[in-house]
This record gives sequence, C-alpha cells and structure tokens, in this order.
Amino acid sequence: MKKTSTRLADGRELLYYDSRDDAVRDAVDRRPLDPISTTSEVRRDVLLGDSVAIASHRQGRTYHPPADECPLCPSRDGRLSEIPAADYDVVVFENRFPSLAGDSGRCEVVCFTSDHDASFAGLGEERAALVLDAWTDRTAELAELPQVEQVFCFENRGAEIGVTLGHPHGQIYAYPFVTPRTELMLRSAAEHRERTGRNLFDDLVERELSDGERVVLSGEHWVAFVPYAAHWPYEVHLYPRRRVADLRALGDAARTEFPQIYLELLRRFDRIFGDGEPPTPYIAAWHQAPFRAVQSDFGLHLELFTIRRTSGKLKFLAGSESGMSVFINDVPPETAAERLREVATQ
Repeated sequence: MKKTSTRLADGRELLYYDSRDDAVRDAVDRRPLDPISTTSEVRRDVLLGDSVAIASHRQGRTYHPPADECPLCPSRDGRLSEIPAADYDVVVFENRFPSLAGDSGRCEVVCFTSDHDASFAGLGEERAALVLDAWTDRTAELAELPQVEQVFCFENRGAEIGVTLGHPHGQIYAYPFVTPRTELMLRSAAEHRERTGRNLFDDLVERELSDGERVVLSGEHWVAFVPYAAHWPYEVHLYPRRRVADLRALGDAARTEFPQIYLELLRRFDRIFGDGEPPTPYIAAWHQAPFRAVQSDFGLHLELFTIRRTSGKLKFLAGSESGMSVFINDVPPETAAERLREVATQ
C-alpha cells in the first residue's frame, strides 16, 4: 500500500491509498473554495448521560446530486470534485460538512472506488483489502489526536438509510467521548468477568459456534452469525476468531481472509429478498475499543444490518424503539440465518 497526503483548496486533508507503489498523486485542487467554518458543538445530556453533537451547518450539505455532479467522483472532463485526481483507488478526506470538528473530534469520508456505479460488494478482494488498510491506518493516526477517545468506521448504503450521495463510500467518526453503545458493552463485559471470570466476547462467539444454528459464514480466522437477540430483521455480526481490541491489532492471516468473508457476506445481503429487488440498504459498523479505557476485555467486531424486513417493507423505529429503546424484531434470528445460508452466491 502507498499512502499520499495532500491538501484541498480549503485546507482539508486528503489521503490517497494505492495498491501500486509507483502511483503518483500530484493533482492540485483548483476549486476557489473558502476556508471551512463549522459550528459543531457536543452537549451532554445530564438526564440520559450521553452526548449529542449540534451541527447546524450540515443543513447546507450536498443532497442527492445527479450522477454527473457527484462530489466523490474523480475530477475529469473539466468538472472539479472533492478528489483532484482523474482516477483513484481509495481516498480518505476530511468531511466538508462534519458532525464533529476541532476539539469536538473529526469526521472523514472514505471513497472505496472511483466507479460511481459500483458497490462494496462488487469490489475485488485486493480493493477490499486496501479499504481495510485505510480503515486501520486512519484508526492508528486518529488515535494520536489528544481529543479523540474512539474511532468508528462505518458505511451507510441506500437511500432508505438516509444516504445523500450515491457514490460508494463510507465514513469515519473520531469521537471525543466513549459512545453509549460501547459503554454498555464494556459494562456487560465487566459484569461477565466478575461473575464468571471469563471474557464475554469469547464466550459469545464460542456459544454461537457451538450452537451453529445462527452461523452464516465460518472461515479459519473469521466467523459471521446472526446474534441470539438480533435487533434488526437481518443482522449479522462478524468476529475475528482471535479476539483483538481494534483494527490495528489484527494479524496478517485475519487481514488476508477478511475480504473473502466480508465480500461474500455483502453479496448474500443483496440476495436476501430475491432477484428484481433494489439493492439491500444496510449499515456496516466497526466496533472498536476506546483508546483510553481498559481494552483487554473488548472484542473488535463488525455489525451489518438492514432496515428492510421483507420485500418492499422497512423496519421503522417507532414508539417502543425510539421512545424507550426496546426493539421489536419481526424476523426470528434463526430464520434470518437460514435465509442468509440459502442465498450463498454461486
């Protein structure tokens, strides 16, 4: 992997990640951009004990532009975009409309390919491995920022999820606090350790492997399963068999196998609802240990889920979910796992 750092016209950082060591990235951003001005502010909710980012400047962000005006496509044929080069492999840059900025953290955009009409599931294994390298590199660099407590790499895919740019891309949020979901996991892990003397993540993976009913894919270094108490209609958790705290700690063998397992999982998601259906909307979310908390008991994993519960119908977060954080799942996890095994790609 070759990494090249440059700056956009308004001062934001942009990074090229290339498979070839001889790639030259010297294109200059020729847009007449004003310096970025953000109003991001993190406020603490004393009642719930969590934090909310207030970012009113995001009201003006780019919203569903036509394909020929996509800001994530390369700059070519006289049209200038966020990426100055005429082509690229993987690119990461500071978000122009960040939810978190400065002392409140950092937000980055990850473009998986220069092909506007592609999807992550359609990437080759070499490109998927390069994306993993980019996620890992950004996790390592953002961990060095004094204001950052946790890094979250994720992909939102599909208009139903709320995606406003159709180009295949993801995001990285560097939070100035430990997120509520991670705090819950750490609390559960600590309680499990005190009660049993064992690691919760290890026991969870071992239980799913022993039961087998909810396992979707299993490799030498990774296992994917529908969790016993899945919140979403189709939800899969992907774990390395050797527990690590974050992406930086993955071994070479696990890194090599990841593209095979993950790409197959994404392709199966696209086949859940049958041919002729629009691409399955999903969120893919990496859960990593916070940097300044005790990491020894945390287990890195990816959670992949869709809000589509059946053909033409979505799972809405209504009264119970939104008002009381109590999920009601219409699809039994065992049924979801069986369906995901049935749609193995040929």
